[in-house]
Amino acid sequence: MAKYRGPVCRLCRREGEKLFLKGSRCMTEKCAIERRSYPPGQHGQGRQRTSDYSLQLREKQKLRRIYGLQERQFRGVFERAERQTGVTGEALLRLLESRLDNVAYRLGFGASRREARQLVSHGHVTVNGRKLNVPGALVRAGDVVAVRERSRNLVTIQAALESVDGRGVPEWLELDKAGFTGTVRALPTKDQITLPVNEQMVVELYSR
Repeated sequence: MAKYRGPVCRLCRREGEKLFLKGSRCMTEKCAIERRSYPPGQHGQGRQRTSDYSLQLREKQKLRRIYGLQERQFRGVFERAERQTGVTGEALLRLLESRLDNVAYRLGFGASRREARQLVSHGHVTVNGRKLNVPGALVRAGDVVAVRERSRNLVTIQAALESVDGRGVPEWLELDKAGFTGTVRALPTKDQITLPVNEQMVVELYSR
């Protein structure tokens, strides 16, 4: 599947709710959902047919777009979640939240997951003192995620950290804003992951 390079606000409109793909812009009146809360395209305001499959598909697409994964990547994460013990849906969310690009976003190093992913890919982030440029790498409890010292004067990082208080840092992470450092206290539980997604529908879709 080709990588999507179009306007990300179009994705939010397709799902009918904010996915917070553009950072602080999503909190303002400029958000596309605030102005046009219907799907894009010439038939966007027409009557939409629904079925069990379409509802499950929309939940999967929503979750995939929130974390910015292509279908093959997302399927790989799901298969890994299936192999773990416990509830598959909860394991899926835990794996997605444990990705390095998501942790960098949650700590406020990037204004959006897309921005955080770019920072990781360009080598601006370290894990336990070592540079790691793989966005999909999984962090573990006790890991220390930080911005490289030579990158701390980047305007994008400083601006993102200034606005992180507005959305808050999850309780499973600990942020030292002055030191551009965050610590993974523990892997997140289902109750600590707040997303507008029904993960059980995703499991049902892949179980067909």
